[in-house]
Amino acid sequence: MCLAVPGRVLEIEERDATRMAKVDFGGVVKDVCLEYVPDMQVGDYAIVHVGFALQRLDEESARQTLELFENLGVLEEEFGDHWGKAAKDAGTERPVGTEPPAESAEKEARS
Repeated sequence: MCLAVPGRVLEIEERDATRMAKVDFGGVVKDVCLEYVPDMQVGDYAIVHVGFALQRLDEESARQTLELFENLGVLEEEFGDHWGKAAKDAGTERPVGTEPPAESAEKEARS
């Protein structure tokens, strides 16, 4: 399922003549294109769909929507560990090289 999810702009930069942002979706940070909403600023909230900010959203509405999505399990479905879930559902080990970023960083730190 693809949702339009609210997120908070953490930083903005120009990449290849395209205005891009790091956006926090309740703890998950993704790159988002700001070309459709060029007046977005750091700290603003936006509705994001398939990597594109579509419109500005006030903070309270964003927080309420994120809380609702989290309670419904939608955030896990949208941003969760799909390799881990597939391996668990199949009753097998996770394929090598598919660890979530946090687990990969921990493994590197221990090496």
